[in-house]
Amino acid sequence: MATSRTSTTAAKKAGSTRSSAADDIQDAFIKPLKGMADRLQNLPLAGAAGAIVEGGRKDLQALMEANEKSYQGLQAVVQRQTEMLKTSIQDWQSTVKGMSAGEPRENLAKLDAMGKAAFKQALDDIRELSEMAAKSQSEAFEVVRKRIGENVDEVSKLLRTRK
Repeated sequence: MATSRTSTTAAKKAGSTRSSAADDIQDAFIKPLKGMADRLQNLPLAGAAGAIVEGGRKDLQALMEANEKSYQGLQAVVQRQTEMLKTSIQDWQSTVKGMSAGEPRENLAKLDAMGKAAFKQALDDIRELSEMAAKSQSEAFEVVRKRIGENVDEVSKLLRTRK
């Protein structure tokens, strides 16, 4: 029992360490971008220089938003993957517990059925995780794509006003 509690406690600590490590990584990317965006926002520039700085600020905001969406998507994928693994382990444990000591053929049949079901479930899980990751990346890319479109529009306006 002490080993089970110790391993559970260690797993919880490892989970919180992973979470805090992921948060530290995110902070390492986000904080400098937020700082630059704040500094750009407070610069008193007018005319074309102001438009350029404003464009840069919007670019940084779009990158921060895309990074946030990507990070949230990654967290969701990892969380779902953990849930899938726990469910799989519980299924295998219940199958093994349901085996009787004197019936090897029956036990092999149970293991065979469980193996087939686990393989099918693994394929479904992989599909679900890949769809989650693709959706997350698509949302992050959409933020960047939108900002690129805005940049093209801004440059077009600047070129039209020069003519």
